[in-house]
Formats: sequence, structure tokens, C-alpha cells
Amino acid sequence: MWKTGTIKANGSKFEYWLKHFDEPSYRGINGGKVSKAMLKRNGKIVYNFDRGLDVAPADKDTETALEQLLKIYN
Repeated sequence: MWKTGTIKANGSKFEYWLKHFDEPSYRGINGGKVSKAMLKRNGKIVYNFDRGLDVAPADKDTETALEQLLKIYN
């Protein structure tokens, strides 16, 4: 259910934490399997979703990292 790690997008390195399930949910990102996700870059939160959007993606690199994670887990 919980996954942690690092991911690179366009030269930026992100740490991530996410919670995903076997089945999609209306509480998931885009109605998918990921219900919680946080990305940090250089110790700063650049994206956070906890059954709803708390912190929007800070920039294009963050959006790219999130898209990569969602391809894997959502």
C-alpha cells in the first residue's frame, strides 16, 4: 500500500511517498488507485494530495514526476 522512493524528472530529483490500493476510488487522484501522494524536492513539499489536492504541482518538473508515478501506481 505505501511506497516511498526517489524519482527524477527533467534533471530534478524528487522524494515521494504514496498510498495506493488495488481498486480505483473516487477519492483517488483522477479517480484512480492513489489516495495519498507527496513529492518533495530539496526538502520542500512541491506536491501533496491526501484524498484531495492540498498543494498543487509547483512546476512542470513536478507535474512530470507525478505523471510518471501515476503511470506506475494509478
